Amino acid sequence: MPEIPDNPTPPVRADSGPAVDKATAQAYWGETSRLMWTMLAIWFIASFAIHFFAPALNGIRILGFPLGFYMAAQGSLIVFVAALFWFASRQNAIDEKYGVAEDE
Repeated sequence: MPEIPDNPTPPVRADSGPAVDKATAQAYWGETSRLMWTMLAIWFIASFAIHFFAPALNGIRILGFPLGFYMAAQGSLIVFVAALFWFASRQNAIDEKYGVAEDE
C-alpha cells in the first residue's frame, strides 16, 4: 500500500482558472464590488427616484410629452439598457486588468 504524506497537496484541476494571490483577489473584488454598488444606485434612481418625482417633472415638456411621463414610459428603459452595456464593458475591463478574463 502506498504511503500517504502528512500534508498532501490537493490536485489542481486544469479548469480551475488562474491562481492569483490574496492581495490581487481583494483588489479585484473591491473594484467589482464598487461597480456592483454603482449599478444598484443607477437601478434605484431609474426605478424609484425618477418615478417618485414624476409629477414634479411633468411641468417640463419634451416633444409635447411631459418629462415625468416620458421618463416613466421610455427613459427608465433606455437607462437600463445603456447601464447594462456599460456594466458589461466595465466588468470586462476589470477582468482583463486582473487576468481573469474569459476566453472568447
